[in-house]
Amino acid sequence: MALSEYRKIRDFTKFGKKLVDSGLVESQFGNISIRNGDKMLITRTGVHLDEINKNSIVELDIDKLSYLDTIASSETIVHRTIYKNTQALTIIHAHPFFSVIESMLVENETIVPINIEGEYFLQEIPVVKGATGSPELADKTSQALCTHKGVIVFGHGTFSAGKTLEEAYFITALVEQSCKMKYYLDMAKRSTNQDEN
Repeated sequence: MALSEYRKIRDFTKFGKKLVDSGLVESQFGNISIRNGDKMLITRTGVHLDEINKNSIVELDIDKLSYLDTIASSETIVHRTIYKNTQALTIIHAHPFFSVIESMLVENETIVPINIEGEYFLQEIPVVKGATGSPELADKTSQALCTHKGVIVFGHGTFSAGKTLEEAYFITALVEQSCKMKYYLDMAKRSTNQDEN
């Protein structure tokens, strides 16, 4: 195994465990990928992200399908389309609790963070709709990630892109923190308004 391949697997293992430990995914949900030239390394379907090893990852062409697609993540088409249409080198798809809730509460297609960090790094968080693993979802997600660092799929989860898995993880965590703070602030405002009435 080449040193660069070993480092990539080590990164998959490290950030898969961080995602689970921080509650951004349940163990066998979500997926991770890294661009490798005209190919991508992506977690297999059903893999427990806190138990990733070299057998948990499959290498696929970005521009064409192969028989290996059948064992790769169900969101492979979304990862492929993001790599084709953006400058992303890494992608994390997670299922953060408050991000999913806020995606179903928002009245338009954008969540505006109220916390300073979210406002500075994210500005806004697009919410897109589409069936899991569908071309429609792939197109909408990749379009959103051309101009934003993270996106939430309505009622489902987040996609965050970066130059490194560390950056994609940071964006995932920041989207969740921003949504959590917004959720609790909105709840406090509703409670205050009810008390006044």
